[in-house]
Amino acid sequence: MKISVALAAYKGEQYIAEQIESILLQLGENDEIVVSDDYPEGKTRDAVLSLASKDNRIRYIEGEGKGVVKNFENALRNCMGDVIFLCDQDDVWLPDKVESVMNEIRNGACLVLHDASVTDANLNITDESYFSSHGSNASLIGNMIKNSFVGCCMAFTKELMLETLPFPEELPMHDWWIALVALKKKRKTVLLAKPLILWRRHGENVTGGKTSFAQKIAWRKNIISSLARIK
Repeated sequence: MKISVALAAYKGEQYIAEQIESILLQLGENDEIVVSDDYPEGKTRDAVLSLASKDNRIRYIEGEGKGVVKNFENALRNCMGDVIFLCDQDDVWLPDKVESVMNEIRNGACLVLHDASVTDANLNITDESYFSSHGSNASLIGNMIKNSFVGCCMAFTKELMLETLPFPEELPMHDWWIALVALKKKRKTVLLAKPLILWRRHGENVTGGKTSFAQKIAWRKNIISSLARIK
């Protein structure tokens, strides 16, 4: 099975080379990394193209400048693999990530969510297990209330990807939507209780900001309405 890694970038030049290099070590010769850059006038382009000049498994495309959700959608639409791994620009994949996840896919999983060790900007571990501290689960109702599915720890089949596109308008996060579609459709979803990335959390992360209670309610109403249209 061909693997595609969908990486959404935005001003990611500080860490993106380290991230990509940790991925390439685990990919086969026919696999690919698709980098959608939402700020192509910045320095990320040069960092990625420098790596791509030495490894043709890396493809650089320009994003639409419409934010992280649309940027991931752009990356996904350009993926040609049978299995898609979502990827942020600033983490580090541990050496057994791809093989561990692909074992679950080969055993029939449609969606895999694995654990992560959370770190600071310098990769010092601050939380050994995101699953344990967050109470991660695969309940449809539970994940409507509190999302367990973080994209940097997710992989899924192309079939599921196609069922989730196009993303609904005003969607708060792409990973949440993909997971809820899988859970609603009762696709085989596996939570792999093994940290497989160093999840770098620092002051410039796109996710993890504070939102108001009213905004959280509005997001959930929109998601429930969108899910109701999924057959």
